Amino acid sequence: MNHQPAAENPTGFTGLKLGKAKTTAAGVPAVLISAQHILKEAGAFRGLKALLKLNQKDGFDCPSCAWADPDDDRSAIAEYCENGAKAVAEEATQKKLTPAFFATHSVADLAALSDYEIGRKGRIAQPMYLPEGATHYQPVSWEDAFAKVARHLNALASPDEAIFYTSGRTSNEAAFLYQLFVREYGTNNLPDCSNMCHESSGVALGESLGIGKGSVTLDDIHQAEVIIILGQNPGTNHPRMLSALQRAKKNGAKIVAVNPLPEAGLMNFLNPQTVNGVLSIKTHISDLFLQVRLNGDMALLKALGLLLLEAEAVRPGTVLDQDFIAAQTIGYDDYVQHLKQYTLQQLADDCCVPLEKIREAAQLIQHKKKIVACWAMGLTQHKNAVDTIKEVVNLLLLKGSIGKPGAGTCPVRGHSNVQGDRTMGIYEQPSPALLDRLQSVFGFVPPRKHGYDTVASIRAMLEGKAKVFMAMGGNFLSATPDTALTAQALRNCALTVHVSTKLNRSHLVHGREALILPCLGRSDRDMLNGQQQFVSCENSMGVIQLSKGPLQPVSDQLLSEPVIVCRLAKATLGPRSKANWLLYEQHYDYIREDIERVIPGFESYNQRVRHPGGFYLPNTAREGRFNTGSGKAHFNVAELNTPILADDEYMMMTIRSHDQFNTTIYGLDDRYRGIYHERRVIFMNAADITRSGLQPGDVVDLYNDHDGLRRTAHRFIVVAYNIPERCTATYFPETNVLVPLSSVADKSNTPVSKLVIIKIARSS
Repeated sequence: MNHQPAAENPTGFTGLKLGKAKTTAAGVPAVLISAQHILKEAGAFRGLKALLKLNQKDGFDCPSCAWADPDDDRSAIAEYCENGAKAVAEEATQKKLTPAFFATHSVADLAALSDYEIGRKGRIAQPMYLPEGATHYQPVSWEDAFAKVARHLNALASPDEAIFYTSGRTSNEAAFLYQLFVREYGTNNLPDCSNMCHESSGVALGESLGIGKGSVTLDDIHQAEVIIILGQNPGTNHPRMLSALQRAKKNGAKIVAVNPLPEAGLMNFLNPQTVNGVLSIKTHISDLFLQVRLNGDMALLKALGLLLLEAEAVRPGTVLDQDFIAAQTIGYDDYVQHLKQYTLQQLADDCCVPLEKIREAAQLIQHKKKIVACWAMGLTQHKNAVDTIKEVVNLLLLKGSIGKPGAGTCPVRGHSNVQGDRTMGIYEQPSPALLDRLQSVFGFVPPRKHGYDTVASIRAMLEGKAKVFMAMGGNFLSATPDTALTAQALRNCALTVHVSTKLNRSHLVHGREALILPCLGRSDRDMLNGQQQFVSCENSMGVIQLSKGPLQPVSDQLLSEPVIVCRLAKATLGPRSKANWLLYEQHYDYIREDIERVIPGFESYNQRVRHPGGFYLPNTAREGRFNTGSGKAHFNVAELNTPILADDEYMMMTIRSHDQFNTTIYGLDDRYRGIYHERRVIFMNAADITRSGLQPGDVVDLYNDHDGLRRTAHRFIVVAYNIPERCTATYFPETNVLVPLSSVADKSNTPVSKLVIIKIARSS
């Protein structure tokens, strides 16, 4: 190729201003900032119309996180959070990108912008095509766009040379059709964003409890006596969770926060929908904060287990649920023997939490049975992530805190339907049962060989084994590890295709040919044959609910994701297809009828999804049944894995700012951490700054030589922060370039973005 558009954000600074880190989340400032975003992007009437339907039982599902909506009453005014309002503002914007915009701005010029600047341009208004060797995208008809994709797919030597990625925003209906098309086409290359986030949770929970989902409902959170929150920052990433924690606190719950950084949302909460919140009367959230070093969670959990065993030995039958352990679990004796090889001080030293603090946490849970454990990326994106999450399960099993009201596992999903996509069959390792049902219902023989996950897909493109890449939503380049290698992988493709609402960097780092197919968003009204359609989503707690947008789309050239898949399937498969794509395109009820025939738990789908609030899917762990090979829950034994650092090495984790959701950048402030108008910062312990001969405000480069390849993230400003020694934090995607493609979690193959070994040098 003659040009290589920028794969990374520009390294120029935008003007760092430091403030004091906050100790309280939400409140009136969150309301005001939400209103500013809505007014600026959507306008008062359009914006208010969207917000009044956001997360309502007859409205649309938030395109941001997957936190559960209340089963009972919902606020008629604001059943959403600051980040939800920002997400809707981005989607409901009245700015749109016409052919004139693309004619004026070359791909290289757009790639020179930051991700924040790219995302602010507006909604893509029509299909766009980048011919081989061209410098500008140009308009293309939908018919020609589908024909181009079909021609490339049908010219491949094998269906396995194509990769079909899925974002967590994709609806159940679109996801089901997508996997149906891909498998009838002939491959299981269905990587998705789960591969990069909660894959470790799914593997750990599947192996230990028999189901790869959490076991609690929102009501369980409200009833819990103790809630342990590990590796999660709900104030920024899942703000509506704070309302549930507030209610739990009112009911008497104790909350333990485990995290390398003190986060405002785990300290205090001002609920702006209450009088107290408006009057700045805050709810104190965490009763105990345990500041672990990066990846110190496993040692902490083992220490808690050991303390519970000691307490049980002193007062047998009063601490552990021996009846549950005997009847419902296996592996307990091996687990106990394993823990006895450690000393409490050894475990405390390993996690960097004072032993007296760990004892305090053990005392909080010692005589409680209603215990909920919540976690997110801080646990899942480590080398030993699967074993660490199994260590969480071990602790709950000791207390019999699975399958009971007010107790259980709660992996908090980041994207709004990432769990639903997996339920619908978006998975590179499909179960034989799913493939059997597809064959029985549709009459074709689906492929049985496992496909590529996200990391394997990047490798396949790098090695020339995959030549067509298609993404159903998302920003693949900015979401994945090892930015330079991922960019080269995409450039190796003959064709890259993105189904998107807005412009992002993945459109600008492309194959020899590239297509952008613009789709309707969650907030858009979806009309087919004179009837408004709805789709459905699954939240973190297994509730299936409808989503129906209220807004007039910004362009009449947008198609819904289900319609895009139907037309692509017809163009690619033609008369050889066994599925009735034309019928699916007429009304989405027909899609749901076939989902019901294929996916367990969706009986009477069309009737139940229309019930206000939707319905719960079956959950064996929630019901106290364990669908493992033994029929019982499994205690797990795993060794500690303590990183050994050279004198000039540090551990780095990638994090989000408060003005960010996944790869979407809403603004340049991280006000809870006191960072304003800048993203190129590295948070360091003050002692580490002094020891390394640096000063706060110094400009440094971050680098490593993993696998003998030098990776460098240029020009970051040093910020002194309350973080354990030898630990650092930076925002993604700016430092994804440092995350090695080969550094992945055992079993789940998730990129290890929460513990990257780096060195730091002053920028030249």
